[in-house]
Amino acid sequence: MKRISTHVLDVALGKPAKDIPVRLERQKSGGEWVELHSSRTNSDGRCDDVLPENEVLRAGLYRLAFDTASYHLTQKVAGLYPVVEITFQVREGESQFHIPLLLSPYGFTTYRGS
Repeated sequence: MKRISTHVLDVALGKPAKDIPVRLERQKSGGEWVELHSSRTNSDGRCDDVLPENEVLRAGLYRLAFDTASYHLTQKVAGLYPVVEITFQVREGESQFHIPLLLSPYGFTTYRGS
């Protein structure tokens, strides 16, 4: 199974961050980025699979871009980071990636989940 998923948690509120626009991109050999898919986090702050069904997960650089400005606007908070971009490396033979985002108005962190 080939899959890229994400989960966004609002650590300032202690709950999932729902309805955040998320975009998956892959870097082409010339260095430009191409959008593969866009989605929104569900009520549990998750995008269960942002890799389109017909897309092959190839070795290379991928990027998840989160529109955090729109989320902070709905929370009536002035956030520092309007977009959070997480670039990660897919190596030959790897097939599943879970990339969580822990978010607050003035900071964020990420890690490779399972």
